[in-house]
Amino acid sequence: MKHLVTWWAGRAGVADRLARGSHAVWDRRAAAFSAWVRAGRRDDLEGWQAAIGPLVRVVILGGLAYAVWAVLRAVPLLMWLVAGWWVCAAWKAGKPAPEPAPEKTSETAHPGVSREAVRDLLLTLMGTDSAVHLSTVLVHLQQRPDTAALTASWEIPDLRARLEALDIPVHPKVKAAGKGPTRGVRRVDLAPAPGAAPETSTAPSTAA
Repeated sequence: MKHLVTWWAGRAGVADRLARGSHAVWDRRAAAFSAWVRAGRRDDLEGWQAAIGPLVRVVILGGLAYAVWAVLRAVPLLMWLVAGWWVCAAWKAGKPAPEPAPEKTSETAHPGVSREAVRDLLLTLMGTDSAVHLSTVLVHLQQRPDTAALTASWEIPDLRARLEALDIPVHPKVKAAGKGPTRGVRRVDLAPAPGAAPETSTAPSTAA
């Protein structure tokens, strides 16, 4: 039975988690006690007088440790309570940290599409205007031979999500040629990204 428990603990990572958690619990308690002792030092005093506070606190901790030892020696069954508390604390502290989710960038969300390429497309559609409506952009994409198949099922929310994933702000009410205020992109928000290389390609973007 003992060998079975040992084998199961090893396979399930129980021993590693308890060891890792025990180390974390010990470090936390030691850090808390150390901080409490250091907090006893008085900045308004100098020399040995300033150290009286920490010394007193060390004596208090020593007295508490001796009292706990005496109680456990007198009532050994209490050791099971202490051991149970320690195992629970170690198990909780030893929980593996969740792996961070991969950062979603514009390149991973839309492979092969750069912000600068989409920016150039939006500026082209704006012409001399100060903004462009998402509906205008969507119609343009759905009518172009090279993007019609890709964007045929897109709606305004789909286009908006793709623009925002490329860090291009979409405003709820924008005045532009064609219709009244509705969702769109403003020219002032299309400044080149810091450090971005000048766009040398004039090929139209296939995703927005």
